[in-house]
Amino acid sequence: MKNGILVLIVIVILLLAQGGFYVVNESEQAVVTQFGKPVGAVSYPGLHFKIPFIQDVNRFERRILKWDGDPNQIPTKDKKFIWVDTTARWRIKDPLVFFRTVASERGAMGRLDDIIDSVVRDAVSGHLLVELVRGVDYKAKEDERFEVDGVRIEPKDMVGREDILKGILAQASASTPEYGIELLDVQFKRINYVEQVRTRVYERMINERKKVAAQYRSEGEGEKAEILGKMQRELKEISSKAYRKVLEVRGGADAEAAKIYAEAYNQDKEFYTFLRTLESYKKTITRDGKLVISTDSDYYKYLKSAK
Repeated sequence: MKNGILVLIVIVILLLAQGGFYVVNESEQAVVTQFGKPVGAVSYPGLHFKIPFIQDVNRFERRILKWDGDPNQIPTKDKKFIWVDTTARWRIKDPLVFFRTVASERGAMGRLDDIIDSVVRDAVSGHLLVELVRGVDYKAKEDERFEVDGVRIEPKDMVGREDILKGILAQASASTPEYGIELLDVQFKRINYVEQVRTRVYERMINERKKVAAQYRSEGEGEKAEILGKMQRELKEISSKAYRKVLEVRGGADAEAAKIYAEAYNQDKEFYTFLRTLESYKKTITRDGKLVISTDSDYYKYLKSAK
């Protein structure tokens, strides 16, 4: 009888120990509930105790969690419709408040959908498209101007994407502590034009590229004409110098030939006359040609002497 009671006591103790002790690891935090109502939170890892069969343990992540919203079509301040795809990072900061308000990660995602989507929509509709896409290192052009409803906005009065995201994070973070949630970061995953606007943007980009291409072609044609003109001018200068050189050489050669002829003529005038007359015969008298001259002509003198 005593041994049976002892065994029964040991079994009861083991059951109580198995149902009373639980372990929370480094990536978890827990909320203890009693009959469905939260009675305490455990935020540090280790071995813990609860009342068996009466209390339950609800475990939640301690790590950073990811939220991805659905892409929304939102008009910007300058009336351009764009698709905005947003993502965020968050964590459970107060598990007890988290359990009481949203109960689970699924419920938290639903609340974040409402909070972040509304803040993002207000931020996008309150800023120009150029503000949503430009970074901190963006430098506006001197002639860059923007107008909204007839009101001119100077580039120096505009903000960048990082400042807009900081404002979104600050505004959305103000609404999450009541759910035991800490919002860590909000970012735009993608910003894109809707199809109708995208087509017009592509057409404008094509026209701008064509304009730039036409400008480059015009500048190229101008440089081409300048290069060709310079080349023609240089070619004429070279040709002129070469022609002048030719004339100088030719004149010098003619003068030298005339000098030689004169010297030869002065040495033996009769022989020179005879030689030149023979050269003339060679050029003027042909096989089928006829030569009509007077018998008294000096040209006929040597033919007569040959008889």
